[in-house]
Amino acid sequence: MAIKLEYVARETGTNLKRNFTITLATVMTVAVSLALVGASLMAQQGVERATKRWQGGIEFIVFLNPGASEEQAQAVGADLEANPQIEKVDFVDKNEAYTEFRELFRDSPEMIEAVTPDILPASYRVEPIDKSADIVTALSEQYKTKPGVSEVVSATETIRLVQRFSEFLTKGILVVAVFLLGASGLLILNTIRMAMFARRREIEVMKLVGATNWFIRVPFMVEGLIQGVIGAVLAIGTLAIARPALEGWLPPGDQIPLLAGVVPQSSDMFPIYLLVGLVGCLVGASGAGVAVTRFLDV
Repeated sequence: MAIKLEYVARETGTNLKRNFTITLATVMTVAVSLALVGASLMAQQGVERATKRWQGGIEFIVFLNPGASEEQAQAVGADLEANPQIEKVDFVDKNEAYTEFRELFRDSPEMIEAVTPDILPASYRVEPIDKSADIVTALSEQYKTKPGVSEVVSATETIRLVQRFSEFLTKGILVVAVFLLGASGLLILNTIRMAMFARRREIEVMKLVGATNWFIRVPFMVEGLIQGVIGAVLAIGTLAIARPALEGWLPPGDQIPLLAGVVPQSSDMFPIYLLVGLVGCLVGASGAGVAVTRFLDV
């Protein structure tokens, strides 16, 4: 017996209307759990982005004055290279700093237009041999007073604390999200089961007239898939609203440098939206698939 799209749409709509309250509860549970999954991914990505300049072993950065002379810049670099406590020194000129600036603020064209390479400071990115907080702090203080130096930025302990907190928060959110996704799957399963029970007489008649297994199962599976998709759409909408709201709520990066870039840019959210959508489809399809396989004896 061939499966017609009109039949699937009609039967699926009937099932959704018949168990509307349970369907609504299922969709909301899926939406909340997927929103938590997306929030954990946003937190992880935001912290990685905010601490990007300290990745790869860099423990502190010596920023030069924009008007520092070539001799002053070379003197600072030579001092860093000759220091026995320093393992590695990388010089970042104004053009490289501007390239990095454009990457970090690629979704803020007004900021990029307002900044030119000339006003960005060159810098030395320094990796000490001993990366303990006391040594890094002592080295930072040593270079703050050098001629041509604008400032020395060292936030090792703060960054590590933020990263540990972010890791703890991300794992906690994911654990809660996994439990909620499991509950969503069970709700979908029970919704499909109730729909099949309510239509058990029709199913028996369909079997008697020769309906195939898939002819009977497909509307119920589509019902579960729709619940997962709607939940995913609601979760994506919530994340899309929350991202700019969080960006406006946090203090500006020029006030607290460590928070610069902690909110992912809109272009960085597309992979998160895609993953949330796929998980929603998977939860809906798997819950419905288990239900029709286990409780529909055809």
